Amino acid sequence: MATTSSMFMYSLTIQPPSAITQAILGQFAGTKEQQIVTASGSRLTLHRPDPVQGKITSMLSQDVFGIIRTLAAFRLAGSSKDYIIIGSDSGRITIVEYLPTQNKFNRLHLETYGKSGIRRVIPGQYLAVDPKGRACLIASVEKNKLVYVLNRNAQAELTISSPLEAHKPQTLVFAMVGLDVGYENPIFAALEIDYGESDQDPTGQAYEELEKSLVYYELDLGLNHVVRKWSDVVDRTASMLFQVPGGSDGPSGVLVCGEDNITYRHSNQDAQRVAIPRRRGATEDPQRKRMIVSGVMHKMRGAFFFLLQSEDGDLFKVTLDMAEDDSGQATGEVRRLKIKYFDTVPISSSLCILKSGFLFVASETGNHHFYQFEKLGDDDEEVEYASDAFPVDSTEPYTPVYFHPRPAENVNLVESIDSMNPIMDCKVANLGEEDASQIFAVCGSGARSTFRSLRNGLEVSEIVESELPGRPDAVWTTKITREDEFDAYIVLSFSNGTLVLSIGETVEEVTDTGFLSSAPTLAVQQLGDDGLIQVHPKGIRHIRAGGRVNEWPAPQHRSIVAATTNERQVAVALSSGEIVYFEMDSDGSLAEYDEKREMSGTVTCLSLGEVPEGRVRSQFLAVGCDDSTVRILSLDPDSTLENKSVQALTSAPSALSIMAMSDSTSGGSTLYLHIGLYSGVYLRTVLDEITGELSDTRTRFLGPKPAKLFRVSVKGQTAVLALSSRPWLGYSDPQSKGFMLTPLNYAGIEWGWNFSSEQCTEGMVGIQGESLRIFTIEKLTDNLLQESIPLSYTPRHFVRHPDQPYFYVIESDNNVLSPATRSRLLSDPSVVNGDAAILPPEDFGYSRGKGHWASCIQVIDPLTTKSVIHSIELEDNEAAVSVAAVSFSSQDDETFLVVGTGKDVIVSPRSFSHGFIHVYRFQEDGKELEFIHKTKTEEPPLSLLGFQGRLLAGVGTILRIYDLGMKQLLRKSQSEVVPNLIVGLQTQGSRIIVSDVQESVSFVVYKPQENRLIPFVDDVISRWTTSTTMVDYETVAGGDKFGNLWLLRCPQKASDEADEDGSAAHLVHERQYLQGAPNRLSLMCHFYPQDIPTSVQKTQLVAGGRDVLFWSGLQGTLGILVPFVSREDVDFFQTLEQHLRSEDAPLAGRDHLIYRSYYVPVKGVIDGDLCERYALLSNDKKQMIAGELDRSVREIERKISDMRTRVAY
Repeated sequence: MATTSSMFMYSLTIQPPSAITQAILGQFAGTKEQQIVTASGSRLTLHRPDPVQGKITSMLSQDVFGIIRTLAAFRLAGSSKDYIIIGSDSGRITIVEYLPTQNKFNRLHLETYGKSGIRRVIPGQYLAVDPKGRACLIASVEKNKLVYVLNRNAQAELTISSPLEAHKPQTLVFAMVGLDVGYENPIFAALEIDYGESDQDPTGQAYEELEKSLVYYELDLGLNHVVRKWSDVVDRTASMLFQVPGGSDGPSGVLVCGEDNITYRHSNQDAQRVAIPRRRGATEDPQRKRMIVSGVMHKMRGAFFFLLQSEDGDLFKVTLDMAEDDSGQATGEVRRLKIKYFDTVPISSSLCILKSGFLFVASETGNHHFYQFEKLGDDDEEVEYASDAFPVDSTEPYTPVYFHPRPAENVNLVESIDSMNPIMDCKVANLGEEDASQIFAVCGSGARSTFRSLRNGLEVSEIVESELPGRPDAVWTTKITREDEFDAYIVLSFSNGTLVLSIGETVEEVTDTGFLSSAPTLAVQQLGDDGLIQVHPKGIRHIRAGGRVNEWPAPQHRSIVAATTNERQVAVALSSGEIVYFEMDSDGSLAEYDEKREMSGTVTCLSLGEVPEGRVRSQFLAVGCDDSTVRILSLDPDSTLENKSVQALTSAPSALSIMAMSDSTSGGSTLYLHIGLYSGVYLRTVLDEITGELSDTRTRFLGPKPAKLFRVSVKGQTAVLALSSRPWLGYSDPQSKGFMLTPLNYAGIEWGWNFSSEQCTEGMVGIQGESLRIFTIEKLTDNLLQESIPLSYTPRHFVRHPDQPYFYVIESDNNVLSPATRSRLLSDPSVVNGDAAILPPEDFGYSRGKGHWASCIQVIDPLTTKSVIHSIELEDNEAAVSVAAVSFSSQDDETFLVVGTGKDVIVSPRSFSHGFIHVYRFQEDGKELEFIHKTKTEEPPLSLLGFQGRLLAGVGTILRIYDLGMKQLLRKSQSEVVPNLIVGLQTQGSRIIVSDVQESVSFVVYKPQENRLIPFVDDVISRWTTSTTMVDYETVAGGDKFGNLWLLRCPQKASDEADEDGSAAHLVHERQYLQGAPNRLSLMCHFYPQDIPTSVQKTQLVAGGRDVLFWSGLQGTLGILVPFVSREDVDFFQTLEQHLRSEDAPLAGRDHLIYRSYYVPVKGVIDGDLCERYALLSNDKKQMIAGELDRSVREIERKISDMRTRVAY
């Protein structure tokens, strides 16, 4: 990367893409349990389905820094573990195994066979595996096929042969699958077309007569070569193949799926063909043919079936009937193919049937679904259609077959997995005056579209909330003896006394516990084998088994102000600034240490760590004083209460907690001192277990209230609950082991403690005002919480009301009947009863109709009602394409909602009758819209923007300024500024940034005296712009449809010239440069994140954080670009990135630098996602890189984590 760039950005992913392109099933951990591996963009994710709870958890997700095109699972004969083959854009075949002990993917083989990138003649697009795991075939779209033989060597390691070629020029492949032939020579089936003749024939006749064929390729294991064994013509619309079980399980062969037909084919069997049933209904077109878009084959003992899905989302169950001989034995000859309607699920890119009776649907858009099978659809009323009724020849006529869709009976949804794919538009805003912004996005398609609000936080599930007799100050839970598994008491401290509740079937007050109820409590602890400690302002009560009570009174005229305990030690601080230390004797009683230690100021808080395993005491006592210091005192018998180290703070400490937590640097667990300050700041420092030194401090601002800290246990790990104006949880990330501090999505509680009972083994108890709350945290993997509001159609764009917390979404769906057309068809008197059933569109989709549009404008309230509060349907086949909230100065700066629409739009090839601009007035503070008028335009206005109290519209290639009139909008100025089509507008001052659909961006200046719009700078590269934003007056950031992000800057001289008074004449007559504007933009930064940016915005994500560029990607990605402040940081991260490229090379074999420079060399951007993989390296690699960088491992990890936590989550 050229270090000459004057601007550097650090790229981070906030949320990885959630669009699953493929999902495969296998026993990747080598146990009986099945896992699902999914590919989304460049990420490989391993999910573990839990059949008991009916949930799916993701175990491991890794960015392979390459485009994953295809995945396959295979298992060598006789082994119990599945390996993963990845076909990617690296020009190499990759074989990976999952190591469950280290929870990581390990690459076993990487064989290069061609160039990198996605090209038509380089294999990698299709991948087929022999079911017995003996060979795999990787093929390109055209010409090339390679077969690799897989085996194992004497050490039982997987080996891979050199490739065997099966090339055929001028051949296009449409689908590829491995045949199940038992242990005979492996055979692969492909759907192919030879286009040689139609390429040579200019009349087009050869193209009309083209034939598609099903071809078998056989790998002869004896002779070690591949032959083309059999080929036969199939239906020209055929597009998918499914493997039919063979060997002892079935007849072998394939199902060929085409338009409106499914055919069984095999080299030694008769073909059997059935039509795909069509939906029957008043609003359905009876002539529309269906295609199969995905499917799955499932084998059970002695039987198998297929579930195939049409493009409406309907699942069909397909089975084969075998011919029988006289004695009733199956002969292996297929007699008929049968199909029947099964259920309807969302349209999927992959289906997986688990042995435990679940169906995983990787949805094409919207949330992924996890279903449980209730039954297999054997004994229901559905009509079954058999192949006897249909001709084998696809050209012969036949009667179509129909079915009535119905709500699901065979499968039952148990979990919906959040997926934001596709994100159509996204905005960051702070609606509810909270301390951090939220992210709002419109995503999904059709009736499964949603409006989502995301906030940083962990999901909390509340178990109990109960009112208390007063307002408690603190709460504790305690066991009675050390052997107890669960807590027995909840102790509540009030300003004038203490209340003890017992935990059982119900929670009730108990009085005979030995606790002093007349005074407030400072600490509660189960001590030794069977003792309890209560610390109160006047002393310490030690309650022994059998109800004996020992009391240690505080010295006269002094009271206890702070206390800390663990199961063998107690330390208290007196109001005089003295510290008294006790340790448990061998007989279980508390012994006071002879000397008191006097501190310099008043003690505000104390902490003893837990007693480490196999020790008799915790080594250190942390003491916080009001002179803004924390001191570490030794508790060693030789040097009791001696000062070990001191740390100065920015304000007085309000809470301390010493605890051991797992640590990514050492790989084991490390002792930390957590510090909370009165200023609301939280600090975490490493406490050296031998010397007591404090090092590596990390800070985070929690909120304006003083921070309190509590040790809790979540998901089997020790975590810290930090309370300020809102609750936070500090924990180790389950995958990277790095420390995370995330707010909880919960009420602001004032005190918390760990809670464990039979009903709730890992919970927390907290107090808020006068109520007691018990809650748990279900999962730590997801730190973005989503709330979704359903929308009617595919959202296109949305805008926010300038003052109120409402959003306005425009939605439109192509080839879908509008509500008016639907109700007209349903009210037709000839409709039969069964056809008039209206099914919920979110499950079944809308009725299709070619050339029709359904479109609406919806008002969303994401804060109070969390729903759509107003809807306006568009009539006359109009589709909304753009929206803006514009204030018109001619109407006393009143804001109006302006919506651009197109009538009778055909997307490709692009055509329309004309466009309109609708104007709406806000009513009732923006809750409702009132239509004012609409203005006809020659083309649909694809971009609208408020500009200097008027409306700026991009209509085709023309940029036009409108003002609001009584009957319609009035043109004020116009100019042709781009060559193709205006798709985006941004403005500052009198400068307008215009994006063209394929010619990047142009800067235009508006000169009010001359009333001219003059372009003065454009770009050198034709970028297919999708979204842009202004970073400052000279700089624009944007994305294009190939998945690039870029920053462009206008030359300073040209910028100043354009804004000079009276420069209009000069600008108009300035000489054009190469048929464009007189000046050119210069490229500042360029990066390839591998997702199409649908929105870019300059914003802050966390309270007090710096401005970042926040972008959203079509496949559900959310990412940021963080500007670097100092040159020193840039050099550090550049060197780190170079080391990681060589030490942690991408899993699928793609070169990281070339991958990030897919279209244009990467410039001025450092890949933060790669840098964050440093934490996952082995210890010796970390040490080696740290040595090269001349830093400590901790320092590097702190720098990497600071880059993220200072600006994002």
